[in-house]
Amino acid sequence: MKVSSLGDYIREQRESAQVSLRQLAKSAGVSNPYLSQIERGIKKPSAEILQQIARGLRISAETLYVHAGILDERHEGGGDVVAAVFADPAIGDRHKRVLVDIYESFRAEHAAKEAVAKKATRSRATRPVATKPHTTTRRTSS
Repeated sequence: MKVSSLGDYIREQRESAQVSLRQLAKSAGVSNPYLSQIERGIKKPSAEILQQIARGLRISAETLYVHAGILDERHEGGGDVVAAVFADPAIGDRHKRVLVDIYESFRAEHAAKEAVAKKATRSRATRPVATKPHTTTRRTSS
């Protein structure tokens, strides 16, 4: 599901975790009206409040920072995978981070292998081809 704003994203995460607005407000340490205003896009929360909300939702604060525009998504490609991991309410923050770290290490290893292969291909393409010197033989008439 495409989420258009930070508030929509928070609401979606709260509903998928089956947590009421009141429960999330209490666990995040914010008032019900303030959380409601955040979800409706009326208020823009600080990074500290986003961290508290993330803790209450049991998701990564980094994910909320990206949705809020505080942090650029640092994953080139694979962002859908990382977002899906961070959005999963059934996995704790520590496990999410471990999964993302493993995923990123696999991507880095693959990229390194591709770079080596590309370099080898370029080096073969630019290497001069060794040729035998051309010799001419004279025929002499006998």
